[in-house]
Amino acid sequence: MKINFKEDWKLLSKRAAIFYIIFTVVNILTFILLLTQTDAGFINPLIYLVFWQVAIWVYYMFRYKYRKTVSGGEWIDAGMFAIIAATLIRTFFIEAYQIPTSSMEKSLLRGDFLFVSKMHYGARVPMTPIAFPFVHQEMPVIGGKAYSEALKLPFYRLPGFQNIKNNDIVVFNYPYELITQNTFAHPTDKKTNYIKRCIGIPGDTLKIVNGKVYINGKATAVAVHGQSSYMVQLSNTLSFKDYEKLNISEIDQTNGEGSYLMQLTKQNLIDLKNTPGVVSIQPVIDDYNATVNLPEYCKTNKWTVDNFGALYVPQKGSSIKLDSNTYAIYETAIRLYEANPDFRMADGLFYMGTEQITEYTFKMNYYFMMGDNRHHSADSRFWGFVPEDHVVGKALFIWMSIEPEDNNTLYHRSPEGMKRYSKNIFSRIRWGRIFNSIH
Repeated sequence: MKINFKEDWKLLSKRAAIFYIIFTVVNILTFILLLTQTDAGFINPLIYLVFWQVAIWVYYMFRYKYRKTVSGGEWIDAGMFAIIAATLIRTFFIEAYQIPTSSMEKSLLRGDFLFVSKMHYGARVPMTPIAFPFVHQEMPVIGGKAYSEALKLPFYRLPGFQNIKNNDIVVFNYPYELITQNTFAHPTDKKTNYIKRCIGIPGDTLKIVNGKVYINGKATAVAVHGQSSYMVQLSNTLSFKDYEKLNISEIDQTNGEGSYLMQLTKQNLIDLKNTPGVVSIQPVIDDYNATVNLPEYCKTNKWTVDNFGALYVPQKGSSIKLDSNTYAIYETAIRLYEANPDFRMADGLFYMGTEQITEYTFKMNYYFMMGDNRHHSADSRFWGFVPEDHVVGKALFIWMSIEPEDNNTLYHRSPEGMKRYSKNIFSRIRWGRIFNSIH
């Protein structure tokens, strides 16, 4: 195949030529940023630059030079365009996600499909750029990794529109996704995607008292659709239709006669108080005995999910004094997320390799994330901080919402056993949620 760049360039349409020039400028700027602002060296950024320049050029040459001479050329052209365009859009602009769990109920529901902006906080340059299109971790059907670690780039984030603010709903890679305490299961950008509300930003001091969150000593507003646990005593049994009308979706019977544990929003609470047959409603606050799944430092400090902290959220450049308690709290961030595998405590003293240290200065910003379904959420109370290099983007709006066919969040245990009913696909679409903004 003869290559004549000057002649081949003439084949491009004016729009294609303009796009290629703009893309080249952006690609070169990214190369320069990686070269000067990270420890990537020279070779990896160069490979990244050349890969994308060649990929776009090959597509254009196929489209303008060979499409009509190849059987099925129109389909190949469409496929190549879709892969390249979708990869660029998903990487640097916007990406679709689905809510798989109930940890954000009722703000976000299982079966909500979201668009998440990569631009608001600044898109990450891919750290694992060689990957199968449209697949995150594993190949469908055949299994195995959907990415290659032959080319790895360090963390770098392009400029964004804003910083993460308190109470933003953020998509991030689950930081503590490990094979062992020392080896990550996946590269940072290939870890499982989580979505939570950012309660604490870098530099904040967070405390939870009887279920209420305080940031820097000030009480924070509870999410409008956030849920908490209540013990509800009923004099008569409510039906599924009653619960649907009340928009209550998480109910479990306790040992007491007519006693139920329910996850309720503020509006649920108001509506339930006005429902015939409701005898009493009492908030549930987890006590010290409820620390079974929390980190060891929570047990040491007698923290629970509802009485937690005070806890400092690390800010880049800030320092902490090291003692047995701060070591327990920040050890994962220091040793794993900030790549200090030789950080350790021995005989009450702290070492970075062979050097004894008494304080540590953080290299990154960190965030404290919590689910709006406060008693049914595995979040930063359980697995710690989210480093800035794990942040994916800001949740914008719901573009579709379908109640899962296997939805088991709505249930009611009775002496006759669990009662359920099913819905058809049309009735499972939550029409009122489509195109709702997320806040």
